[in-house]
Amino acid sequence: MSDAPHETKIPLAAGDLLVVALLLGLALGFWEGWVRLREIPVYILPPPSLVLLTLTRHLDLYIKAALVTLVEALGGLLLGLTIGILTAILITFWRRLERGVLTLAILIKATPMVAIAPLLIIWFGFGPLPKIIITALLTFFPVLINVHSGLHAVDDALLALFHSLDASRWECFRYARWPSAWPYLFVALKVVAPLSLVGAVVAEWAGASAGLGRTMWLAYANLNMPHLFAAVFCLALMGVALYALVLGIEKRVLFWRVTQDM
Repeated sequence: MSDAPHETKIPLAAGDLLVVALLLGLALGFWEGWVRLREIPVYILPPPSLVLLTLTRHLDLYIKAALVTLVEALGGLLLGLTIGILTAILITFWRRLERGVLTLAILIKATPMVAIAPLLIIWFGFGPLPKIIITALLTFFPVLINVHSGLHAVDDALLALFHSLDASRWECFRYARWPSAWPYLFVALKVVAPLSLVGAVVAEWAGASAGLGRTMWLAYANLNMPHLFAAVFCLALMGVALYALVLGIEKRVLFWRVTQDM
């Protein structure tokens, strides 16, 4: 019986990949045909074949720019993740701080990052620090809300058992609340991992010496749409890769949920 899940898992994964490839091929084919049929100028909408050709011809350029953006995105993601988790734990232990901290977090979330990015560029220069800060501000709120919800999603019967055993607040947190928060944390990570790339690119548009955001800005300023779309393709592939990485880590960490699903 232990071999049964493995026998059904491979065809399903292959079927999912086949569906994705089919839909992607149809979308690209429709895009290519529409541009060719309507004779749309390249400076308005280039065909995907030209975008892929541009990407392959300048592959070194896009790889270097993508690495810069990826480092900034991961740095901001790590910072936002740390701040979000620690803040959620803080307001769980000290409930009096909960309303004030959540109000402040909502204010930060409601502030447009496009307005903050130029200020950070002025204060900290054109290096990676402003991009990391912007990405952290963009990603910490979903982590805070989800982890906070997970820490309070513990079964009341389980908490009552811990209290009956005279467990400390730390023991309740360590063995009841923290394990309960893990599924919620991965839900947040599935959102903020691709979102971190958006934060880095937005900050690079405000001012940067390297990165995909700067590549896109230069292409936009020169109406070089093939280069602009090539950078967008790179960002899309990086976002899919980050999402897949989070899924892989989730399956390893929350292995009991994967077993239940199977």
